[in-house]
Amino acid sequence: FFFFNMMFRKEAILAVSIAAITTITGCNAFLTPSLRNASSKTPTSTSCLQATVEDNSLKQTTTTTTTTKALVPPDAISDGDVPDLFEKNVLKTYGRYPVTIVSGEGCTLTDIDGKKYLDFVAGIATCALGHSNPYLTKAITDQMATLHHCSNLYYIPSQAKLASWLVQNSVADKAFFCNSGAEANEGAIKLARRHASNRGITDPIIITAIQSFHGRTLAALSATAQPKYHKGFGYGGEMVRGFQYVPYNDLEALEQMVHEMNTTPDELEKEGRKRGVAAIMLEPLQGEGGIVPGNADYFQLARKLCDETNALLLCDEVQVGMGRSGTLWGYEQLGVEPDVFTSAKALGGGVPIGAMCARGEAATVLGPGDHASTYGGNPLACSAGLAVAQYFSDHDILDNVKERGEQLSTGLLALAEKYPHICGDVRGWGLLKGIRINDDAGVTAGELVADAMKEGLLLVPAGTSVVRFVPPLIVSEEEIDSALEIFEKTIANFEKPYSI
Repeated sequence: FFFFNMMFRKEAILAVSIAAITTITGCNAFLTPSLRNASSKTPTSTSCLQATVEDNSLKQTTTTTTTTKALVPPDAISDGDVPDLFEKNVLKTYGRYPVTIVSGEGCTLTDIDGKKYLDFVAGIATCALGHSNPYLTKAITDQMATLHHCSNLYYIPSQAKLASWLVQNSVADKAFFCNSGAEANEGAIKLARRHASNRGITDPIIITAIQSFHGRTLAALSATAQPKYHKGFGYGGEMVRGFQYVPYNDLEALEQMVHEMNTTPDELEKEGRKRGVAAIMLEPLQGEGGIVPGNADYFQLARKLCDETNALLLCDEVQVGMGRSGTLWGYEQLGVEPDVFTSAKALGGGVPIGAMCARGEAATVLGPGDHASTYGGNPLACSAGLAVAQYFSDHDILDNVKERGEQLSTGLLALAEKYPHICGDVRGWGLLKGIRINDDAGVTAGELVADAMKEGLLLVPAGTSVVRFVPPLIVSEEEIDSALEIFEKTIANFEKPYSI
C-alpha cells in the first residue's frame, strides 16, 4: 500500500510541475518524449523545454567526469643519482654520510662505487647475523613463498613458536609482538599504566633514567630523559605526562623519587585522585646515552622498590638484548628479573619485529582489545626471528660474542693507553662497546667516525663523545683485528703515540 501510494504521489507532483512550467513559459518544446506524454494531460503544450532539459543533463554529465592520471611505475624512475632522489623526495630526519650502500655479505658492505667497508654498525645493533646470511635468507624466502602475512584474528604457527622460544629462554611467561623497539616500549608503558589503574592509581608515574633512550614515538620519547629530543613536540611545555627522571646508577636518587611519587599531594587527594609509581623503566646498558652499563646494586634496588610498592620493573633490551651483551638478555648481567622486558633490533636479524615480554601478574594485565598491532607477529617476521634464534644455537653465537668482545676490549684499552690525549675509558659489554673521546682531544667522536669511514671502517657515535663498536655477532677474530688497525690509523692522524 505504501509503495503504490508513493508512486501515485510522485505522478501527481510531476503533472503539477509540468503544468506550472507550461503555464509560465507557454511551451513544452523542451520536454523529453516521456515528459511530453506526461504533459499531454495539461491544458497547454509547447516545444521549447526539451532542449534545455537535455542541455542541462549534458552539462551535468560533463562536470562530474574526471580525468585519471596514469600511474608512474617504479621502473620509470631513474636511480642513477640516489642522493638527489633523497633530496627531492625523502624527509630530512637523518643526517646522512655521503655513502650509498648497495650490497653486503657477512660483516662487509659495498657501496655504489664498489668500495668495501668493514661494518661495525650492523644497522645499529640490528644485523646480528651480518648481511646476506644464507640461513636467514632461506627462512625468509621459504616463508614468503608460503604465507607472508595474515591477521592476528587467526593463529599463526611461527608466532606461537617464536613466543615459546622467548618464554623458554627468559623470565617471561607471555610475549606480544609488534614491529619496532619504540612500539614494544609503548606497549610496556600501556601495560604499566593499566596495571597501576587496576590498583586504584589515577595518576601513574613511570620513573626513567637521565640519558636514557626508549624510542621516537610520543610516549617512548617522553620516557626518554634527554631534553634535546623533546624540543618542539610538547604541549604547553610538557611531553606526555606521568614520567619522572633520575640519574642513572644513583641509588639514593631512585629511592627518594619512588618515595616522593608514592605520596599523593593534598590537591589531588581532595579531587579523589591517587598518585603512585606504576613502573621503573631502565636500560640494562644505556646505548644512545654513551654505552654506560647498569650497576648491579642499582638494579637490585629497583627490583626491591618495585616489590615493596607493587610497581613493575621494565627493562628496555632493544639494543643490548638478543645476545649482544654476551648473555641473551642484558638483565642477566645484573642479577635481576624484570616484570616486563622489550626486544627488537637483532630479534629479526634486520627484518622488522619487536616484542614485549611479561611475567607473572604483568602477563595477565592486557586482554582482548587492550592492545594490538596489524603487522606484529606476522609469519614473515616471526620466521626471521626463529631463523636468528636457531642460528644462535647452531653456531654458538653467545660464545663468539664473549670471545670477540674480550678481544675488542683488549684492543681498545691498548689504544686508550697509547693515545691518552684522545682516548678515555673503554666501556660496555660483549659486542656493544664504546671508547670515550676526551673533551680536549681536538676531535669529536663524530669526526673520528667520519674519518674511519674514509678508511673503510663503519662505526657510529653514541652521544657526542663516545665512538660505538657494534659489529654483527658473527664477527671473526681477523675482522676485530682489522677494525682495531683501521681505528688506530684514524686516531694517529690526530695524535702521536704516547711513550714513556
